[in-house]
Amino acid sequence: MDWEERVLPSIGNEVVKAVVAQYNAEQLITQREKVSRSVRDALMARAADFGIVLDDVAITHLSFGTEFTRAVEAKQVAEQDAERAKFVVMKAEQERNAAIIKAEGESESAKLISDATKQYGYGLIELRKIEAAKDVAETMSKSRNVVYLPNSGNMLMQINPNQ
Repeated sequence: MDWEERVLPSIGNEVVKAVVAQYNAEQLITQREKVSRSVRDALMARAADFGIVLDDVAITHLSFGTEFTRAVEAKQVAEQDAERAKFVVMKAEQERNAAIIKAEGESESAKLISDATKQYGYGLIELRKIEAAKDVAETMSKSRNVVYLPNSGNMLMQINPNQ
């Protein structure tokens, strides 16, 4: 006569344990509807063995033990750390590639300047000296610590192209 207190809890635990064992923790959380449907179908079939007809079954609360919860959280943290490490490696590789490309460009630039100097003389170097002197003069003129610019010769290194 007390079937709802004797039969339902025992077949409920039996069915829930059997169904939950088929899924991992992530699936239990992400595929909640599928798990609920599996529990409902299995529980209805098992209750029918006892002549009990169930209209519906709903999973209202799903919880895990503290150790299991900590293990799931640790796994998630480890996965996030792995993703972060992968990103750092990819970033370092991109920076390395950028440095290589920059170095190749600078090398090509130096080669072209060297070739131009050999072919056309030191006019380009003199032009660069003048541009650098202009930049230095402009910077110094904006500084509060400089009252005047001395006119005692060239402010850059003396490079004699004839030597």
